[in-house]
Amino acid sequence: MQVQRVVMPGSGVSSWTVLGDDDCPVGPIERYLTYLTDIDRSPNTVKAYAHDLKDYWGFLQHRGLDWREVRLEDIGEYVAWLSLPPSGRAGRVAVLPSVQPHVAASTTNRKLSALSAFYAHHARHGVDVGELLTTWQVPGRRGGWKPFLHHVSKGKPRPRRSISVKAPKKLPRVLTVAEMQRLMDACDRLRDRFLLALLWDSGVRIGEALGLRHCDIAAAECEITVVPRLNENGARSKSREQRTIPVSAELIRLWGDYLHGEYGELTSDYVFVNLFAEPRGRALSYPAVYDLVMRLRQRTGIAFDPHWCRHFSFA
Repeated sequence: MQVQRVVMPGSGVSSWTVLGDDDCPVGPIERYLTYLTDIDRSPNTVKAYAHDLKDYWGFLQHRGLDWREVRLEDIGEYVAWLSLPPSGRAGRVAVLPSVQPHVAASTTNRKLSALSAFYAHHARHGVDVGELLTTWQVPGRRGGWKPFLHHVSKGKPRPRRSISVKAPKKLPRVLTVAEMQRLMDACDRLRDRFLLALLWDSGVRIGEALGLRHCDIAAAECEITVVPRLNENGARSKSREQRTIPVSAELIRLWGDYLHGEYGELTSDYVFVNLFAEPRGRALSYPAVYDLVMRLRQRTGIAFDPHWCRHFSFA
């Protein structure tokens, strides 16, 4: 089995599917992933769900189970199976109890969450999957989020996932001011320096930065606006709502230096474009950014990724 990237006909939107051993899409998974794409879930989200469901389907095949007739006990075995290394999952070697789990508890919970959503989707569409991943409890807590038409269903049982693995809480990884300065000083180009400064100053995600247009920058007001839109480089805003973010005057000046010193006469709407490689003038892509990250890691010895720029420490 394998996860395969696909491009939706007509729209050109990227999505993902899971191919079985016969190289054909696995029907139940394909229907669910298509639904996620139709409701405009991020391709990265669809890809993660595809990998999670591929693992689950591998477990079902290994155990000879039908996905519609799995018991809760089987899901418990699936959790134990996930902790095994690939050779142990296939039964080729025995795994000692002292061996560290192959996946973290947080990863297992993510896979269970994907599995729960998969079954809930099919249950809503008439597939008889029983109460596999849900327990039914009468809600008794006050306050909190209430679903649409809560007044109609008030007092009735509601589903929730019954299996989860206790995962340790993780603090966000951070960059200190000194580390950020070292990374920016290691940049050879104004474009790259401005990209890091933008992530640090505004807290935007890398996808939001790569989708930024010049019209989204208000120099006089020292503001940038993140606008959810389709981008030719595949960059996406995680939020579906437009938001305006104040930035420093220093960042605006660095943008001006970048336009004057490197951008020149290019007519692209995108702020971040290919300037030193072909095709020149095309919107900068995720792979290009991660090539930059790898170069900066080698130059500075700081094993960071762009998301770290959203969290910082003054230490």
